[in-house]
Amino acid sequence: MAALLLGTATAAHARPEAGAAATSYPWHTGIVATTFWVGEIFDPDAEDGSQMISTYDDHWFESYGGCDGRVVDGECRTERRFRRDGWFPRQMTPKQNPFYLDLPYDDLNDPVGFVRRGEVIPWAGRPRYAGLVDDPQVSLMKNRWVRLTSRGRTCYGQIQDAGPGKYHDARYVFGHGDARPASKRYNNAGMDVSPALNGCLGFRSLNGDRDRVDWQFVDARDVPRGPWRRLVTR
Repeated sequence: MAALLLGTATAAHARPEAGAAATSYPWHTGIVATTFWVGEIFDPDAEDGSQMISTYDDHWFESYGGCDGRVVDGECRTERRFRRDGWFPRQMTPKQNPFYLDLPYDDLNDPVGFVRRGEVIPWAGRPRYAGLVDDPQVSLMKNRWVRLTSRGRTCYGQIQDAGPGKYHDARYVFGHGDARPASKRYNNAGMDVSPALNGCLGFRSLNGDRDRVDWQFVDARDVPRGPWRRLVTR
């Protein structure tokens, strides 16, 4: 559905030092993060209830390489990930970065999100993006990097979908006031993270709605070495 755009994997829980490039993006603190995975079908009757596709890729399941977990009785289920594996899936070999997430701003298929993206997305005015703002085939969000911290750990992931619950929540996603997510679904969740990020961040639940993260956008040049850079989605 969308053309790809830029962006590309454990460290102590700490804010970047003053003056670091990443500080140009605000922190969002205490945000509930649920877990989703490529191939999950959690509500077959809902338009956004399947992770066979993403808002940016009609063929996400095929693009990723299949079920990001384990298939049990024909159902794609999540699995616990381990540091010794670099948090990578244990039952399949991904074609894209397993450190992925979503945020509730769809800049491609949500009409409001598309119209407003040039004014609300912080990097939209940069030379490599400015000429693409009006292109309905290109997302400015897909593949962008996010830094996440939780339970004393810091990990990085790339945006590959939009949600949960809302699709143009600019105040929360891009605002500087640490606003709460507009959606009240899933315990007011403000993002979904992949099984790799679930394990890397030390979440208590494999598929719950109680784990919380602090997060901020980060430019690709500021993403350190780690398992999240082993396979970058471009």
